[in-house]
Amino acid sequence: MFDKILIANRGEIALRVIRACREMGIASVAVHSTADSDAMHVRMADETICIGPPPSINSYLSIPAIISACEVTGAQAIHPGYGFLSENARFVQIVEDHGLTFIGPTAEHIRTMGDKITAKDTMKALGVPCVPGSEGGVPDLDTARTVGEEIGYPVIVKATAGGGGRGMKVALDATGMEHAFHTARSESKAAFGNDEVYIEKYLTTPRHIEIQVFGDGKGGAVHLGERDCSLQRRHQKVFEEAPGPCITAEERARIGKTCADAVAAINYTGAGTIEFLYENGDFYFIEMNTRLQVEHPVTEGIFGVDLVREQIRVASGLPMSFSQDDLKINGHAIEVRINAEKLPNFAPSPGRITQYHAPGGLGVRMDSALYDGYRIPPYYDSLIGKLIVHGRDRPEALARLNRALGELIVDGVDTTIPLFHALLQDPDIHAGTYNIHWLEKWLEQALQQG
Repeated sequence: MFDKILIANRGEIALRVIRACREMGIASVAVHSTADSDAMHVRMADETICIGPPPSINSYLSIPAIISACEVTGAQAIHPGYGFLSENARFVQIVEDHGLTFIGPTAEHIRTMGDKITAKDTMKALGVPCVPGSEGGVPDLDTARTVGEEIGYPVIVKATAGGGGRGMKVALDATGMEHAFHTARSESKAAFGNDEVYIEKYLTTPRHIEIQVFGDGKGGAVHLGERDCSLQRRHQKVFEEAPGPCITAEERARIGKTCADAVAAINYTGAGTIEFLYENGDFYFIEMNTRLQVEHPVTEGIFGVDLVREQIRVASGLPMSFSQDDLKINGHAIEVRINAEKLPNFAPSPGRITQYHAPGGLGVRMDSALYDGYRIPPYYDSLIGKLIVHGRDRPEALARLNRALGELIVDGVDTTIPLFHALLQDPDIHAGTYNIHWLEKWLEQALQQG
């Protein structure tokens, strides 16, 4: 087991890892930019080290600075959290070359799953169902039109190196292909330095279902059920729950086993998430995230496991502490993402927190790095907290979420808390009858109504 772990991240996820380390008796090292010198993860870690100025490229994304921080502090392993360098294969290789341990999958697995076309081909070969689409990248508009006709409209043009909703454009019919193709390529070039795109069938009313997997790196793997992440705005998740309200036990067992078998076959190490579009009983692979997900707490809630602790165990060479037969679903869990954003346009709202009170009580968890007087810097993601609730069933979880939101106080900046108060008044949320397009339409209607 490691004696000291450096956390190459900030905010609530850095705190999350620090807590796991402390329970395991492992010393933690927090890195921070000059803008984060008073951040909670810096206050809570056993050691801290400044790695650069506020811009991420000069601090949290600076590989030399993070490697140097390990050498200075004597950390033996690096936990990347999510975002920043968590899915950077080059970083993982450099970590390993310096005799350090990356708490996550290998550089090869990150590289394979980081390219959407390679990932799709790999998963298809492993028996994972995929969305009908082009065979590899689409080089020009004429080819794009041919693929669109073969698949059948509507289709979606997607960047091979994409993520976060960038480089994705829908063509409803042949006349819309030219605009979708050129726009997706230009967005991809600007965001990722790579203008290669591919084309997939665009499903009209799908849900976003993801399967949590965990591998020991030695051919053993399990799945921890699914999460429904269908409530999204501009392809960004805002509300996640487990288990999915539309998934049957038979479907869960079938797709879960398929995913576990796939990651076992490639000797995958640690936590990963295989994401699908789900429509009319069928699952279609879209991507694999080779890291811990923002929404991992809902899976922890229904299975009673600590995924970060498990990541650290497996990275240190220990076996997984549970088997597939040990994993039984208990109740229902929901997470809402609290962002420092001003509604209705979701504009970032950095600033000083004048009052903060976290909700509590049975089945309530608040993952946040906020405190009274903390100043949210303008340089990073607007996520400031995750409110997670657990109940014996979905109605109890929804009632608990409503109660917890009423207790949550975040003053001094605008937040998305009012959005969730409003959503919980909608009958579709209580019925669980929504898809990935539902929230965008709901927000548009709400804006029109004032």
